[in-house]
Amino acid sequence: METYSHLFALLLIFFFVLHSPNVQAFTGTYGVNYGRIADNLPPPESVVTLLKAAKIKNIRIYDADHSVLKAFKNSGIEIVVGIGNEFLRDMSVYEDRAMDWIKENVQPYLPETHIRGIAVGNEVLGHDDGVETSEALLGAVKNVYSAVNRLRLTNLIQISSPHSQGVFANSFPPSSCIFKESVVQYMKPLLEFFSQINSPFFINAYPFLAYISDPDHIDINYALFQKNPGILDSKTNLHYDNMFDAQVDAAYAALEAAGYEKMEVIVSETGWASRGDANEIGASLKNARTYNNNLKKKLAKKKGTPLRPKTPVKAYVFALFNENLKPGPTSERNFGLFKPDGSISYDIGFTGLKPASSSASSLLSLKEFRAVPFSMVLATCGSLLLLILTS
Repeated sequence: METYSHLFALLLIFFFVLHSPNVQAFTGTYGVNYGRIADNLPPPESVVTLLKAAKIKNIRIYDADHSVLKAFKNSGIEIVVGIGNEFLRDMSVYEDRAMDWIKENVQPYLPETHIRGIAVGNEVLGHDDGVETSEALLGAVKNVYSAVNRLRLTNLIQISSPHSQGVFANSFPPSSCIFKESVVQYMKPLLEFFSQINSPFFINAYPFLAYISDPDHIDINYALFQKNPGILDSKTNLHYDNMFDAQVDAAYAALEAAGYEKMEVIVSETGWASRGDANEIGASLKNARTYNNNLKKKLAKKKGTPLRPKTPVKAYVFALFNENLKPGPTSERNFGLFKPDGSISYDIGFTGLKPASSSASSLLSLKEFRAVPFSMVLATCGSLLLLILTS
């Protein structure tokens, strides 16, 4: 009797997995990573104002900070929250840890705060020192999904896990890309589960990092979406005029080689540093503006890549702000589209909370303006009108 009960339970889980809805966690094609490793950023309420003014509809945060989730209530902005790598081992063993995390950090904020995705870990695979975490990733993903399913939230929330390009054995030309042999044992079962629950493949794609690693052999214009001869992939006979498309198609090629050609690729991080150390050739304000401006234009066209022309590319740009407490090289602290005071780092068509150049006649931030009493605004306007009429 126990055998039949166990079999029935397995069939029931299999049924729910096969019939899980295809959640759309991304509105349009453009999103931004809202990192907060800094001590000088504006409050989350002002960030909501900033994002609305910029018409940015998708953000990704690296935790589930309650002040952020409260601030985004009724904003309409789609949010992907993150479960840190440090939680994965416990969550892989104990499903109640995953359930407790979701009950504390996700469920209380629904539906007013549009939490649409949970990123389980970040760049877990492909690192030589992360065997224990790599082994825990699949179990954590399954337990998080199981908890979401038990809470009947699978129609709202998509489960994913972003990867670095360190999971690939090679990526040039794009069609030759495959997963590293050391990664395959973890990646294959993870992809199998994601294919069952209709989750995308999240990849952090940085032409910037590729360029600074080999500036002598990579055309800067190819990395920046500028005019250049491009490359021809002799296997597919496809031409690439920018590295971003090539990196995305390399991920598609690796998925196809692994047997998951129907899985969608979403770029979970991409960007360009506006400053860097002496050895970080190419990290400059001009190049950051060029890359992010051209990327923004490309994504607005809602087109695909040479290998997947009918699948519009979706990407989260890294990052919303410069983060002054991030460790590592100078570039790590200078990926922001905006400065900590809310002004733009460079002009790509966004409006900051404050003007880019400070002066005695600086405009009020949107938050400050909204705090001015309406009666004072009317009185000021009336005084100005009277002055004009009597002059």
